[in-house]
Amino acid sequence: MNKTIDYYFAPQSPWTYLGHARLTTMTSATQAVVRVLPADFGKVFAASGGLPLGKRAPQRQAYRLVDLARYRDALNVPLNVQPRYFPVVSDDAARLIVAVGLRDGAQAAMHFSGAVFAAVWAQQRDIASAQTLAELLSECGLPSERLARSHEQEARDQYEANTQSAIEAGVFGAPSYCIEGEIFWGQDRLDFVERKLNQSTQF
Repeated sequence: MNKTIDYYFAPQSPWTYLGHARLTTMTSATQAVVRVLPADFGKVFAASGGLPLGKRAPQRQAYRLVDLARYRDALNVPLNVQPRYFPVVSDDAARLIVAVGLRDGAQAAMHFSGAVFAAVWAQQRDIASAQTLAELLSECGLPSERLARSHEQEARDQYEANTQSAIEAGVFGAPSYCIEGEIFWGQDRLDFVERKLNQSTQF
């Protein structure tokens, strides 16, 4: 039986962006099922004791920039460590990813998520802007009406459900990959995710 990954993230997370292409390749190779679950990490942090970036110690904030540059160079992924539109409110982008998933499926949601991440970190675009989100839909070949759908109650409710699911699963940071109840936090844990996906189910 193919394994299922619950993929929790925030659209503005650089670490999610750094791991997204590798996750996509990995899940395709292992035929894993991905549940694309953008969540409100403001609420996740409140439940788990985490702090938003601006409230973290200066030493931690400085080290984060160094580490982002290291991973950018090691992975050869285009990334501005201090992009023009960051921090950015990403709830509308998250609900749009949800709407795409509801209407177009998980594969489309994965592709669109990658475009959103790249918009922030590689292209320095404002994902809080409805115009930017509409442009990204067009660039991904998705219907423009998904933007309106993202403001409907169905998408709002699913976004809240994703957030509650993350809290109940014990998630505390983005990205988190949950497989069979086991949490793998951070794109630097993808080697362990791959091992888990390649484990044969024992009967």
